[in-house]
Amino acid sequence: MITNASSLTLSNLRQTFGLRLNSSDRFFDEWLNNSPTLTEAELQGLDRLTRNYNYLSQEEAPLEEIVKLVVVSPLLDLAGFYQFPFLVKAEVSTSIEVADEANAIAVQGRIDILVIQDSFWILVIESKPARLDVTAGIPQALTYLLSAPNLQSSCYGMVTNGREVLFLKCNRHQDVPQYTRSHTYRLLENTAERIQVLQGLKQIGAYIGSSRS
Repeated sequence: MITNASSLTLSNLRQTFGLRLNSSDRFFDEWLNNSPTLTEAELQGLDRLTRNYNYLSQEEAPLEEIVKLVVVSPLLDLAGFYQFPFLVKAEVSTSIEVADEANAIAVQGRIDILVIQDSFWILVIESKPARLDVTAGIPQALTYLLSAPNLQSSCYGMVTNGREVLFLKCNRHQDVPQYTRSHTYRLLENTAERIQVLQGLKQIGAYIGSSRS
């Protein structure tokens, strides 16, 4: 049986893949403690992102493609993901299979944006229209993280609806796969949290790079 990743819920992921929330993982409580101060150019870039989004959302809530253009793309640029050693790919097809004695299930989908270094997945990004709650993208993003190359123990994801951002960490090398999520950052309404979003992206790039060296 073939299932689309966009149709899955957290309950489906628990039942099908055994995925569990790990409330003891303090990664997202500590990851920004030693993050570098943003430069003036980076702060100006965040301000410009906010102005652009607010202008384009005057008539109606932006659709997913506008969220990618106006929010996700500038954040990736400011975080340095458009430069060596990273590569950015869009609409990446992915699949994950699970089988028991009675059934075999294949979950397929297309990752909105994938940041890689060589063949190593740095960040999976799932964007949603502004009209949806940002948490609506969590099951889909987690499904993609579960489909990452087997050599990776921890994988990271970001979900955004343009107004808000949250981050995910998935650890598959446990007795059962586990995930952790950050709190929801208000990208547009809170300057401090907007800064933390960019610091978080930079930290993920630096964290993965250091763990591979």
